[in-house]
Formats: sequence, structure tokens, C-alpha cells
Amino acid sequence: MTEPKTAKTDASVDDYIDAVEPEAKRGEARMLDALFRKVTGEEPAIWGPSIIGYGEYHTVYASGRPVHWMRTGFSPRKAKHSLYLMGGYCDDIAAKERDDALSRLGKYKTGKSCLYINKLADVDIAVLEEIIAADWAAMKRKYPAD
Repeated sequence: MTEPKTAKTDASVDDYIDAVEPEAKRGEARMLDALFRKVTGEEPAIWGPSIIGYGEYHTVYASGRPVHWMRTGFSPRKAKHSLYLMGGYCDDIAAKERDDALSRLGKYKTGKSCLYINKLADVDIAVLEEIIAADWAAMKRKYPAD
């Protein structure tokens, strides 16, 4: 069986954030890191080359393939921040709460289990914290071990 493309690494989160360009994204990455640490109570790790992840869990896909992945996290991409919020995708209660919170968030886009934000000034940080907290709780309900 092949190893996943995106796996937890030993890379330094601080070194990764220090290298984020442009400088404005670097500052926002530090703010997001502080927010995720506050909400999750977890020390982050680098997953793959560019994702800062908090917590982790194990599951098995319907295909039988085992999965080891972060519970939540983000990647400070040049164009926009990608926030990985799987709880709203795998938990109906969290999905409803997230939809309600998204209506108050500000400017964003979504993917299947990602929230994309161009810059933090575009969103209400208190609402973003609420979304991350609800997602974290959903992942803990769905995957309580680990």
C-alpha cells in the first residue's frame, strides 16, 4: 500500500511560518496559529509541505484504507488561507451550526471541507473562532480516540 502524499512531518511550524510570503500573510498565519492553538489546546505539526495541523485521528475508509490525518488546520497560501474544517463535513449538527455561523462570517469561499479566506480583515474573527470551535467539537465527537 502506498503512503499518503500528505503525512505528519517533523518540520518546525515556527520555521514554516517565518518563511511565509508575503509578510502580510506571515502575520496572518501567526494570528491563525494563535487562534487554532487557543481553540484546540494542541501544539501544531506540519502535514505535508504546507499544512499546519492541530490534533490527529485515525479512521478507515469504506475501501479499507486506513487514514491518519489532522483534526483541523490551515495552510497560509499566497492567494488565500485554506482552513481545513472536516467536522462540518462529517457531522450533521456541526454542518448546521457552521452554515448559521458562515452567514455572519464575512467574505469567504468554501470547498468540500475547506474554508478559503483571502485576508483576515475580510472576516469576523470571533465568528471564525466559533466555527473552528464547533468543528473541533464535531471531530472529537466523531473520532473520540487519539
